[in-house]
Amino acid sequence: MAATFSTLESMEIDNKFRGKNVLVTGGTGFVGSHLVEELVSLGAKVVTTFEYTDPRSYFMMNGLDKKVTMANVDVGQFDKVFDLVTKFEIEYIFHLAAQAIVTTAYNNPRRTLESNIMGTTNILESARLYPIIKAVVVASSDKAYGKLEAGKYTYVEVDPLKGDHPYDVSKSATDLIANMYFKTYNVPEVTTRFGNIYGEGDNNFSRIIPGIMRSLIKKETLEIRSDGKMVRDYLYVKDVVRGYLMLAEKIDETKGEAFNFGSNDTLSVLELIKETEIALKRKIPYEILNIAKNEIPYQSLSYEKIKRIGWKQDETIKSTAKKVFDWYLKLEK
Repeated sequence: MAATFSTLESMEIDNKFRGKNVLVTGGTGFVGSHLVEELVSLGAKVVTTFEYTDPRSYFMMNGLDKKVTMANVDVGQFDKVFDLVTKFEIEYIFHLAAQAIVTTAYNNPRRTLESNIMGTTNILESARLYPIIKAVVVASSDKAYGKLEAGKYTYVEVDPLKGDHPYDVSKSATDLIANMYFKTYNVPEVTTRFGNIYGEGDNNFSRIIPGIMRSLIKKETLEIRSDGKMVRDYLYVKDVVRGYLMLAEKIDETKGEAFNFGSNDTLSVLELIKETEIALKRKIPYEILNIAKNEIPYQSLSYEKIKRIGWKQDETIKSTAKKVFDWYLKLEK
């Protein structure tokens, strides 16, 4: 089901995207598929890049492949990216394509750096060379900040970017490159930094919420890789989509800026399990393995800046757990 907007927001975003040519890189992925779904409902003409499709993905299970133009393009290849942008006369870009798994980045740093850094560079270079593009929304991460200093518990947008492991460094670099394209070439880009995004369609079961849902459905003990005390913000995917659209729609006031999207669900893994148990009225058996590597102990984002332009968190773990569980139940049938 598409995200719900206020009447004013809906009218503004509808007027901005209806009939427009919009490129979503990584649009077949978890977050990208929800963004594509919303753009299609708003009347946009959507093009999405992909390298492969998963028949069990949110994108394919909701038939989005029949509603958009599919382009088998690796964003790491500049010529193909620029050809795509010019061929379809793209006006808005949402750049979500990335190697997004921390453990994969640890095991394959070269591919992660190539994909995340050069992919972003190629998108922004295309926007520099093709001036009809009105906005580029670049998806970054709270990992761009690196580890918090002692005694500090919340990141703000002016904090330095100090990633020191492969995925974190790739996101620090992404942010700096995006800002450089605005400062030097006036490319209308805006950067987003999110905490842990969850929701229907996240089929990466190494993540904690998909792992919880699968363990409940399969009646298995949940294996926790960390010590259970690591704290993160948990943000529902359709709240994220609203944020992307709002930033693009208000690009005249958001360009050249970075925005945190935070959550009131700032929880340790064990607290998250407890919240989910309450919401679903089910007990979640778990085992703490404590084998995680290169994980940041505490990450939370201040989101006062984005609230000033009208965004807020609408959903919580308690309000969404049932519909998220139902999605995984359908997936496992």
